[in-house]
Amino acid sequence: MRSSNLNVCGILGGTFDPVHLGHVALADAALRELPLGEVLWLPSGNPGHRAPPVAGAEQRLSMLGLAAAGNPRFRIDATELASNQPTYTVHTLTRLRAQLGAARPLALLLGADSFLSLPTWLRWRELFDLAHIAVADRPGHEPDVGAMAAELAQQFGQRLAPARRLSESPAGTIARFDMPQLDISASAIRSAIGTGQDVRHLLPRAVLAYIETHHLYRKDTYNP
Repeated sequence: MRSSNLNVCGILGGTFDPVHLGHVALADAALRELPLGEVLWLPSGNPGHRAPPVAGAEQRLSMLGLAAAGNPRFRIDATELASNQPTYTVHTLTRLRAQLGAARPLALLLGADSFLSLPTWLRWRELFDLAHIAVADRPGHEPDVGAMAAELAQQFGQRLAPARRLSESPAGTIARFDMPQLDISASAIRSAIGTGQDVRHLLPRAVLAYIETHHLYRKDTYNP
């Protein structure tokens, strides 16, 4: 997508344990399909909704830096890596909104599965007051409204708008964008490395080299 108003900040959060080609594909697709000026990667320190990361904060930040290198529209915010407190998306967006101002459009980038789980997130309804939500899906496939919780389906019906609308307001809409369907998960990668399987097709080359150099996720240091 080309736009003369590429002022939207795309926000991609996660533990990135490790960052993999699925993450990069989602970020690339968002830049291509949405009116984004940048993608802000937000590695979490102690995520409130999932188990603690296996790799250390500095290791995950180093891998993320390697994956993001070379794209001037990728930026990393490592603020939350330094905190031992549980981090939740509503707190992250509140902090970013205070930093970036009330008028800057923010778009939280989510995969379809994460979007479906939204009603389980802390104070999830408030997210729409803080940012837009952009949902990545397979090309040509509409989200399954029948698989959504009733209240999420209601929000989806009320807030869905074309992607170009993201730049017209700071928050409050839901947009869809297409990305290649890649069946990749960080947990599966960790398990595969732990059992000696080949993961070259799942990770950026520099990230794989880092994992091998630092002996991350091996069976003697990680029990999947």
